[in-house]
Amino acid sequence: MPSPVTLPRLGWGDPRAPRHALLVHGLGSNGALMWRYAVALADAGWHVEAVDLRGHGTAPRALDYSIAAYATDLVHTRPTDDGTWDLVLGHSLGGAAATVAAADAPRWARHLVLVDPAIHLSDEDRESVRASQEQAFADTSIAAVRAAHPGWLEVDVELKAIAAAQASRSAVEATGTQNTPWDVREAASRLTVPTHVIAGDPAVYSIFTGALAAEVQQNPLVSMAVVPGTGHSPHRDAPDAAARALLDAVAAWGLGA
Repeated sequence: MPSPVTLPRLGWGDPRAPRHALLVHGLGSNGALMWRYAVALADAGWHVEAVDLRGHGTAPRALDYSIAAYATDLVHTRPTDDGTWDLVLGHSLGGAAATVAAADAPRWARHLVLVDPAIHLSDEDRESVRASQEQAFADTSIAAVRAAHPGWLEVDVELKAIAAAQASRSAVEATGTQNTPWDVREAASRLTVPTHVIAGDPAVYSIFTGALAAEVQQNPLVSMAVVPGTGHSPHRDAPDAAARALLDAVAAWGLGA
């Protein structure tokens, strides 16, 4: 088993709140970019923490960037009372790592939300991810991010520029090369906690759609909703709609948000 690193955290809401959530970002991002989900939950009475994954943000650097290593770090990330997370939300890479963590350590989280999760990447998906990351590293300025994503809120433009500047390029590249094939479908089939997928719109771009989505939903604990008009990052393409999709899932589970 990979050795864990300690992940830095950001927090929203009252630490004494009765419910605790963990947010996990995607490849090349950082915990701060999960702010829209965090604000939605904090305003609904939750305490929320977001981490920087290994090799990203201000987290420690390492040699192992397998999904198993990312998952190990998450399993060792617990609420302040050293208990179980009421909810873990993971985007893209974070969704894959959270899936493995929840499958291998069922008491780590009571509920799981996966945002356009990287459960299985085809060669075409892998090339798209590689090209996107190359573009991000080529110019980490705010102007470049704004030009690439003119519909994003300015706060997301600013945070994405910071995240690209902070992330280790070698870590991002190693995440691609060390996860060949990229496939955590077996872990998804073993999930034993209620799991909801918030997917991007296939008409725009999504890595969780079609036969893959149908296969993962063979696990009766997995449900799914699409945020219309959004791509791989619904919380940046349509922040309010993505937050509403999260709160709808939380409400359906009777968690009081």
